[in-house]
Amino acid sequence: MEYLGDRQGMVCRVRCQEMELGQPDESGRRRPVPKQGAEFILDTDLVIVAIGSSANPLLTQHTKGMELNRRGYIVADENGRTTRKGVWAGGDIVTGSATVILAMGAGKAAAKDIHNYLCGLLCGNDR
Repeated sequence: MEYLGDRQGMVCRVRCQEMELGQPDESGRRRPVPKQGAEFILDTDLVIVAIGSSANPLLTQHTKGMELNRRGYIVADENGRTTRKGVWAGGDIVTGSATVILAMGAGKAAAKDIHNYLCGLLCGNDR
C-alpha cells in the first residue's frame, strides 16, 4: 500500500494489506479483495519491485557489460550467471513472463552458484 521512509528518505517500512478471495464473478473466478481491518507494517531496508511483463529498461540499459537477447531480456546461464562478472539474474528478467515456480528455481540455482562463487573468492579461487 505504501513505502515508509526514515528522515533521510530511505525506505524503512512497508504498509501492507492482507487480501482474501471475494465472491466468484460471472466467469466463476474469485478475485482478491482487501480483508477489512487487516493492514500491517513490515520493517525493511530494501524493497525490490518485481512486477511487470517486460525487462526494466533502466536496469538493462544502464548495467554495462551485460548481454541482452533480442527481446531485451538478460542473457544468463543455467546458474543465473550473466555476462557481467559477479552479476546473476533469474526469473522474468531472463525468461520473460513465466511461472513463479520457474523464477523460484532460478533463484535457488543462482543462490547456490553465488555461494560457490563467494567461497571461491575467499579461498583465492576466482572462477
